[in-house]
Amino acid sequence: MPVRLRDAQLPSVRLTQFAHGGGCACKIPPGELEAVVAGFAGGLPIEAPELLVGLDFGDDAAAVRLDGDTAVIATTDFFTPVVDDAYDFGRIAATNALSDIYAMGGTPLVALNLLGWPRDVLPLELAGEVLRGGADITREANCHLGGGHSIDDPEPKYGLAVTGVADPERLLRLEAGAAGVPISLTKPLGVGVLNNRHKSTGEVFPQAIATMTTLNRDASRAALAAGIRCATDVTGFGLLGHLFKLARASGVTARLDPAAVPFLDGARQAARDGFVSGGTRRNLDWVAPHTEFGAGVDELDRLLLADAQTSGGLLVAGEIPGAPVIGELVPRTEHVLVVG
Repeated sequence: MPVRLRDAQLPSVRLTQFAHGGGCACKIPPGELEAVVAGFAGGLPIEAPELLVGLDFGDDAAAVRLDGDTAVIATTDFFTPVVDDAYDFGRIAATNALSDIYAMGGTPLVALNLLGWPRDVLPLELAGEVLRGGADITREANCHLGGGHSIDDPEPKYGLAVTGVADPERLLRLEAGAAGVPISLTKPLGVGVLNNRHKSTGEVFPQAIATMTTLNRDASRAALAAGIRCATDVTGFGLLGHLFKLARASGVTARLDPAAVPFLDGARQAARDGFVSGGTRRNLDWVAPHTEFGAGVDELDRLLLADAQTSGGLLVAGEIPGAPVIGELVPRTEHVLVVG
């Protein structure tokens, strides 16, 4: 697919071929990451009650209370190309970074670009297209975009550092789930296997690009309006990984109905054809010891539920309009997750 430039047209360049992984599938595996940060304290040497959300449960961002009415939310997210088109890569990476603010019930205020680029290998005009994609998404989100930081990097990488605000009494948090509450999912799964197929074959999947460039703003607002206090977004650790983190932090068990989980067209076939990332397999390995799988949940189903998503939807402990209910939280049992 040709890249889109305002003033010139460059030959097609497959950005995914310049990276060892793609999107949130290139995250450090969750088990390894938790081992690295285990016991790591916050930045202040004394107890800091104004730090509302820190490292305790692995929430999507940090939150600090400024006063009784305002909390500042800070996050950063960047990754290697998940699609070949430079402009779409920029849009997807920016949408994904902004999602961490929405996942905690916040409103993004200002963002800074984070760019790594192999300047002797790829045209700088393509880097400009990546930045243009990010700028268009932040404009859609009514979020100011400043400068940022760039480095000469062997692999292309892009993302944002984002600062937002929220009501400190209405934050969406991992540990706020309660037994008896339904679980909703606001975007279909399957972008991981479709993106992996795209990287391998060059096939373009507009349905995957559309969902990855849809802001989680409306879903976040709907959750707050419904009085919901527990949510996260579904990204590199897959649905099972993020649901495990939510249930573990909340001290409950999550019962998941696989038949109720929505998937993008073509996702099941892509998984059946073997386009499953190593990150997805590591996600499944991480949660499997804590999960009871029903007899009807086969290996393909398990991999799809663990599929490493990029710019996925919100996983909400509650029910909001338009989002399918995919399970419920129940009192803690032997397993943190029960699937099927």
